[in-house]
Amino acid sequence: MKTILIFDSGVGGLSVYQEIYRQLPHYQYIYAFDDAAFPYGELDEAVLVERTLHIVSSLATKHKADLVVIACNTASTIVLPPLRAALSLPVVGVVPAIKPAALLSQTKCLGVLATPATVKRQYTQALIQEFASDCEVHLLGNTRLVEMAEMKLRGAQVDLDELTGILQPWFHTAIDTVVLGCTHFPLIKDEISQVFVQATNVIDSGSAIASRVNSLLGVTVNQRALQRQNFTYHTDASANVVTLNHSLLAMNLGQVISLDYPHF
Repeated sequence: MKTILIFDSGVGGLSVYQEIYRQLPHYQYIYAFDDAAFPYGELDEAVLVERTLHIVSSLATKHKADLVVIACNTASTIVLPPLRAALSLPVVGVVPAIKPAALLSQTKCLGVLATPATVKRQYTQALIQEFASDCEVHLLGNTRLVEMAEMKLRGAQVDLDELTGILQPWFHTAIDTVVLGCTHFPLIKDEISQVFVQATNVIDSGSAIASRVNSLLGVTVNQRALQRQNFTYHTDASANVVTLNHSLLAMNLGQVISLDYPHF
């Protein structure tokens, strides 16, 4: 049985975990999030690399991980090279699903919804130039949506009026396909679709990541095998995780265990 370690700055990576778990339900999962340093988009790059390397390397060793998924767009653009150099196992990152969006769009008008850091990064522009050069692409960077997703997983309702205000700049465009360019955003996909009804496609990279993980592991699992215990770790010991634990249990993940960064 293989062990998969999934890492993010917050709970957004759970959207990626759910897609991978759907394809590979009989593996062991370790989910870790660095909420003490959340959000990563506002971190100095050197600090981001240092924290990610320490947390991921430590947990990968502790649980004998077979594969790591960096389920954070910001971290994926920065930390993958040093992390791959430090680990002797596959490391999978995430990028906005601009390529499939360009193929799906009938109007050739895309909306990319991401964090401000992802919107500003050159790699996002490179993806647009390579895969959506024939499309009109509207970029919208917003951090509040990350907070909404975090709050929803902790039992709060998403304010649809506030969400409408955030997406207002797109209402008078021809956008028919929205790319969720942050792993937090699939957690509020239903609310986004409810507010931005003109979008016939609202897509993210979760399914593609799951398929990539499946192809890299490339093993046949005995469907009768008992599932190993899954674990969830975080770094902010002061955070209230009571309601979050209910969501984690429903996802077949263990209750949150606090890590004393960097002393573990």
